[in-house]
Amino acid sequence: MLRAAGVGVGDEVVVPAFGNVEVAEAVTLAGALPVFADIDPATYCLDAEAVEAAVTPRTAAVVAVHRFGRRADIARLHAVGQRNGLLVLEQGESEAPYDEVAQRRERAAYLDAKLRGVRTPDGGDGHTYQQYVVRVPGNGRPDRDAFARAIRAKGIECRVPVKTPVHRLPEFRRCVALPETERAADETLALPVDASLTRREMQRIVSACNALGGLLQPAF
Repeated sequence: MLRAAGVGVGDEVVVPAFGNVEVAEAVTLAGALPVFADIDPATYCLDAEAVEAAVTPRTAAVVAVHRFGRRADIARLHAVGQRNGLLVLEQGESEAPYDEVAQRRERAAYLDAKLRGVRTPDGGDGHTYQQYVVRVPGNGRPDRDAFARAIRAKGIECRVPVKTPVHRLPEFRRCVALPETERAADETLALPVDASLTRREMQRIVSACNALGGLLQPAF
């Protein structure tokens, strides 16, 4: 899409650092330079104000990535694009069948109501819960990682959705302030909400998480 739009050498493309390295790689393959902007802490997608702050005379495009079943604020991003003469591209997620989305939402609603000590996701704007991402508050990564180890020990599958933001990877390292991206990478944890999960399995997830009280001592 970037090449078809004429984006290439000498151009900059604004992308998120929270998530897929493939997006930054695609910009590089097109011959352009990826520029990282911060995310909205509720959607984990590019924040329109952060994008506008990252625009320079060399900026040619923005790539908005929809994340975890929440959509980026495309209307605001298009407004930024129109003000600055930028192309706005979207990278979507594979869409699950309607019945599966309904079941995921049902399981997410159960977790929303039952979980304690973690921050549950903002379910606005038609969230399809491709992933159910909570935040484990505290003093950074040791708390989240200790929490994950503890519930895995009880047989609960969970995963860290973004272990290292792209702007911290050696090939894309940038000296840029992305506080929401850094915080999300330190605190987020994806819990299972698969349509196949039974009520008993959902109860086990809640019991395992709530037994920890959310906030843990740093792991040494």
